[in-house]
Amino acid sequence: MIVRSIALFALAALLEIGGAWLIWQGVREHRGHLWIGAGVVALGLYGFVATLQPDANFGRILAAYGGVFVAGSLAWGMVADGYRPDRYDVVGALICLAGVGVIMYAPRG
Repeated sequence: MIVRSIALFALAALLEIGGAWLIWQGVREHRGHLWIGAGVVALGLYGFVATLQPDANFGRILAAYGGVFVAGSLAWGMVADGYRPDRYDVVGALICLAGVGVIMYAPRG
């Protein structure tokens, strides 16, 4: 169950961050409407992926996903744009991922 949840978070991050990046490229880098359209489609698919999480609490899923988004955005920037995070970026991302673990996977009674 946890492995499935983590995989869904990774897919959601790929779609949301990738979609936003495609739109950024289409608009800011003047790559055109095809890039923008692909970004809009990816963002739409992201919305559906979140519904596949095993936990049924919307607020919990989106709150936890926020931490995945932070870390994923830094990773995307490294791979796609050559961004080099500093130690505070890395520490902040690790804190966010720890928050994901607490929010999603802490035992509840």
